[in-house]
Amino acid sequence: MQDVIVCEDLTFRYKNTEVLHNINLNVKQGGIVGLLGKNGAGKSTIINILMGFLQPESGKCSVLGYPSFSIPPSIRAKIGLVHEGFTQYDFMSIDEIERYYQAYYPKWRKDVYYDLIDRMKVPRSRKISKLSCGQRSQVTLGLVLAQSPELLILDDFSMGLDVGYRRLFLEFLRDFVDTYKITVLLTSHIISELDTFLDEVIILKEGVIVANGKREDFTKNFYAYSLPISFSNALKTDESIINIEYGKKELFIYSFNDEEAMKKHLSSLGVTADPTQQIMNLEDAFIGLTGRY
Repeated sequence: MQDVIVCEDLTFRYKNTEVLHNINLNVKQGGIVGLLGKNGAGKSTIINILMGFLQPESGKCSVLGYPSFSIPPSIRAKIGLVHEGFTQYDFMSIDEIERYYQAYYPKWRKDVYYDLIDRMKVPRSRKISKLSCGQRSQVTLGLVLAQSPELLILDDFSMGLDVGYRRLFLEFLRDFVDTYKITVLLTSHIISELDTFLDEVIILKEGVIVANGKREDFTKNFYAYSLPISFSNALKTDESIINIEYGKKELFIYSFNDEEAMKKHLSSLGVTADPTQQIMNLEDAFIGLTGRY
């Protein structure tokens, strides 16, 4: 499969603060990739660099084979971007905005647009300004997918959507990706709904990639263990213990070490109790890797 996005040794700073530190990532053709991280981790900065809105201080990025800061119009037409506040021309109706957009895209798929729009069960004559936040987001997604993009970038797509619209959004997107083999890069603050949805994850922590690969491999090979709180003084973060979280009676340690390797490591620290492995979903693992606060 071809590389749709490539970033090599990417560094970026705002004024005197470096917010991206030697980012290296590859996104292959086809599938859904989650670019995940807490607020301020650098997700939107990466997307703005990919779209050519920002230039990195050092390193380089390419999108669909072209440098991100000089993507030609013919290639940019193959990239769909959805971000908060995307929908413009809200004085138009659902029908009018479709006719307006189709004039600019030679591969326009009117059927794709209305397949999604008609699920909302609102008149096509209704003005965009009269739609709810969730309905406007569905119009936005319909407009972008109708462009027949090869790459779709969704920056915090779930902002303002209630659970019903989020689920519709994800179901439709999954079906679209599987049918047309496009590539999706998305960010979201609602990790719990992405547990079985994502094909791959890229997790950022303070401008550094701390996990990068298949979602299933990440959740399978990242572990959580509990210990009595009395062992707090014996533990510290290191190569084996990625993060420590403290409860009232227990502490929780997170690691890429399996249970046998963790027992040996804890024993070397003077911990006499055996760790109890915890079951985690994607959200649990994300919090364990990046911390609660």
